[in-house]
Amino acid sequence: MLKFTPILLALLYALAMYRFSVWRTTRELDARSSELADPRLKSVFDRLARALDLPRVRVHLYEIDPVNGLAAPDGRIFITRGFYHKFQTGEVSAEEMASVIAHELGHVALGHARRRMIDFSGQNALRTALAMILSRVLPGIGVWIANGLTTLLAARLSRGDEYEADAYAAALLTKAGIGTEPQKSLFQKLEALTSGAGGPVPAWLMSHPKTAERVAAIEKLEDRWQSALR
Repeated sequence: MLKFTPILLALLYALAMYRFSVWRTTRELDARSSELADPRLKSVFDRLARALDLPRVRVHLYEIDPVNGLAAPDGRIFITRGFYHKFQTGEVSAEEMASVIAHELGHVALGHARRRMIDFSGQNALRTALAMILSRVLPGIGVWIANGLTTLLAARLSRGDEYEADAYAAALLTKAGIGTEPQKSLFQKLEALTSGAGGPVPAWLMSHPKTAERVAAIEKLEDRWQSALR
């Protein structure tokens, strides 16, 4: 039993840290955000709401500069001031903004926030177990290898969530009559919109799939839907 104690402690520590992270993120969002009220966007957001049989889709504006959209652990949907500015300057269309919201709604609907809590806890326990084993075989570098392997696993799981949210968004946008073209065109713009965030990251470490792979996955879905209609 004692040999498993470090793993159990790592699991409990990860759960505690995740809960703390959720609390801290919620406080930050509460303090630095307000509901987005833009009539140009309301019309496309209302189309999403009708497709979901909801009275409205509420979107909040998070007052930070980086271009991003996010789904909070409590289910709220946010776009950053930086992203909204891209819409105001005409770099991003209302339909492309709707595709961001549809994607974040996908994360909420598919329970990705809860899954990330489980994944994070499991990865922390796995990292501890691997470090214990590898450090005996490879003293000095075992911990480094364990960290690298769990980072690879985390990136892979995150990419899986992104593909699922993309598929949800594609279906929702199609049902809403907006279609997937804004979703795909936004993917093509994202690299330029988010430039300056840092150096290039190897594809196998990225938390999001490559643009071409995301577009290809959506087009594969469209082909499947077309085939089903024939």
